[in-house]
Amino acid sequence: MAETADLAVVAAIENADAITKSQIIAIVLSQMGGANHLAQFFYNGNMSSTFQIRPYREEDFDAVTILWRIASEKNLPQFQREKGHFFYEDRDYFRDHILPANDVWVIEIDGRPVAFMAMHHDFIDHLYIHPDYQRQGLGRALLDFARERSPGHVWLYTLQINVNARAFYEKNGFVAEKFGVSPAPENEPDVEYHWRKPSI
Repeated sequence: MAETADLAVVAAIENADAITKSQIIAIVLSQMGGANHLAQFFYNGNMSSTFQIRPYREEDFDAVTILWRIASEKNLPQFQREKGHFFYEDRDYFRDHILPANDVWVIEIDGRPVAFMAMHHDFIDHLYIHPDYQRQGLGRALLDFARERSPGHVWLYTLQINVNARAFYEKNGFVAEKFGVSPAPENEPDVEYHWRKPSI
């Protein structure tokens, strides 16, 4: 019975226009326990040998906001539970704040966005990889892409409790230079990381 219902949801999503599709996804996520339930409709976990980094497109909205939510829940589950933000709030924030303030790039594999990076000049505002595609070089590829766009200096923030992200950035040449507190809505201890091109 559940499988039949899931297939019906998939069919509805595939045949809907952009607005209706967003409404269906929001309803499903609110009723079925969060973003992880819908992940199976967008990702099969199979890694392709090739990928492309391309500019974000309007039709990427559903896939990108879902992978953002899934990656957040997977990496910092307790933090996500304590903050208690709903998925529709994530979507509103992405549309109203992240997109207007940044250039957004996605990594596409087999026709689907599996990672994204939001960047403003030399500042990386967001960088997320779908859990099924982590530890396969995509994050490093996005950092290399960021360094191509800003070859002298790149900087970013991450939460102090996000030990995996901190280890990733440090492994890729970023140095923690300042410890502080992130602005609302997080209001959490964070770390300011910088990468600077080595002087010759």
